[in-house]
Amino acid sequence: MHDHAPSGIRSGGPRKLLAISLTITATVLVVQVVGAVLTGSLALLADAGHMFTDSSALVVALVAASVAARPADDRHTYGYQRAEVLGALVNAVILVALCIWIAVEAVRRLLEPDAAEVQGLPMLVVAFIGLCANGVSLYLLSAAQRTSINVRGAYLEVLGDLVGSVMVLLAAGVIWLTGWMPADALASLAIAVLIVPRAVTLLREVVAVLGERAPKGTRVPDIRAHILRTDGVVDVHDVHVWQLTRGAPVFTAHVVVAPEVFEGDRAGLLLSELQGCLSRHFDVEHSTFQLEPAGHVEHDAHA
Repeated sequence: MHDHAPSGIRSGGPRKLLAISLTITATVLVVQVVGAVLTGSLALLADAGHMFTDSSALVVALVAASVAARPADDRHTYGYQRAEVLGALVNAVILVALCIWIAVEAVRRLLEPDAAEVQGLPMLVVAFIGLCANGVSLYLLSAAQRTSINVRGAYLEVLGDLVGSVMVLLAAGVIWLTGWMPADALASLAIAVLIVPRAVTLLREVVAVLGERAPKGTRVPDIRAHILRTDGVVDVHDVHVWQLTRGAPVFTAHVVVAPEVFEGDRAGLLLSELQGCLSRHFDVEHSTFQLEPAGHVEHDAHA
């Protein structure tokens, strides 16, 4: 099995996909707010609050994606790709704040079960609309989220919305069929609980990028072994691998080479071979190698 390249509307760039997802999310937000007011449902209001947060987060993500597309300059030599990571950080913080708010409101409703009467059938209709809209957004973002941490943040938010819509749908069904009002508050609390892993996952990924850890699945010993097997390479040291953002790994290393490599044009050929190795075997498009004669190693290590 292998993933096929996305086609049709899913093949658009991150900014286009985020804009479409924002339009869908904002539209459903309005529907859910109206539905929450008409039905008295806290679960719909909580999901509407979730949608509002997601709309705000998608705006942040869209702005970050636009900034990240700017070319590199003399002051930002790697470009602006880290803007995506900062956008994802804002999204994660918003998720945490939202989780706390929903949990407090849900507990308050559970402690006051007779505080509001919820209309089950209209709530059911609105929840179904939200479920369909979230399913469309999730499908649109599913391909792009594998290569952009920013789109990944938006994808996780829409995924949480989808699960939240299912919870609201179930609660609406229970209220419509049995009249048991606490189902609404329990669905709200369940939405809050489901948000926590999303926020933690996104925060961990942001911390990993900002902490310049090696990308997940990248083994430095394996890279070093590949380089050492290259003809003319004597040793490898000062190996560094990190990410500018998801899907943008960067690699640097000092490579000690045999004296004959510096004769003629062999140094240029070796550099091309090493960069090709990194690109083919480890999906590293941006790699920098410093070629050194054997006598330079001790001085560099001592420094």
